[in-house]
Amino acid sequence: MSVDVALIVAGLIVGFTVGLTGMGGGALMTPILVLFLGVTPSAAVASDLMASLVMKPVGASVHAKHGTIDKRLVGWLCLGSVPAAFAGVLILQAMGGGADFQDRIKVFLGIALLLAAATMILKSVMAARRGKPEVELDDRIRIRPVPTIIIGIVGGVVVGMTSVGSGSLIIVALLLLYPTLTASRLVGTDLVQAIPLVAAATLGHLLFGDFNLEVTTSLLIGAIPAVYFGARVSAKAPDAIVRPALVLVLLLSALKLLGAPNQILGLVIIGGGLGGLGALIATRIRRRNADATAQSLADVGAERGVPELLAVSSGA
Repeated sequence: MSVDVALIVAGLIVGFTVGLTGMGGGALMTPILVLFLGVTPSAAVASDLMASLVMKPVGASVHAKHGTIDKRLVGWLCLGSVPAAFAGVLILQAMGGGADFQDRIKVFLGIALLLAAATMILKSVMAARRGKPEVELDDRIRIRPVPTIIIGIVGGVVVGMTSVGSGSLIIVALLLLYPTLTASRLVGTDLVQAIPLVAAATLGHLLFGDFNLEVTTSLLIGAIPAVYFGARVSAKAPDAIVRPALVLVLLLSALKLLGAPNQILGLVIIGGGLGGLGALIATRIRRRNADATAQSLADVGAERGVPELLAVSSGA
């Protein structure tokens, strides 16, 4: 059995993206396999799902170690998504393959992801103008079982039909339903819930689809170390880094699903990289200024004595 260097590189790119953001497996991998590497669509979907089935536990294990998983959300999501994913494969087969129907679903999904990315960007810009944080992030959320199960059902059906949505669609829905959930816990929870979801869809495609062992093996050689490294970054990185990465992957996934040319995708990647670099520099400058201010207050406190400093700071 031979390995393909191009497939290994594709696995590296997509694996890191999945580990960092929980998204990009189907929305990026399947188009890369079909459009750039000449893999047949049926083999691409089955191989992508099989690769995801191995990648997701690797990333999930890192988040489990750091405690960035909400087990309650995982349970309610899987209750809807696992049977729905297998049902999605059966529905697709009952429609005779449904290539046109798959294309329509991908268009609708692309529009949804594009709107979600635009909403996140707009909220961040408005929050920055007000000089306030967008939302008070907190992991102690109140679970809403029925809407969460519905998210699982919709995500499961879409994954079963297209291999797209185990990360991107469900993360967007969770962002809307639980806006105060921190990005690291959001990614960790999504990676865990995607394991049984992708397993159900993979089983369906193994029974009815076209699985290619050589394609999957090459993908995994690159994807396994990359998803581990990406998950380590996302588990420790602050929301100020992970959330912009989520937006960038949302945009790329949406544009790819909508058939945008590669030149547009390249511009988005360059723009996103420059924007992320600028945001990182701005964050470090603000942190340095805050540290300098804190040090100045500490120096004044040492000179005047703490009681006098407290009196001055309180306006006494």
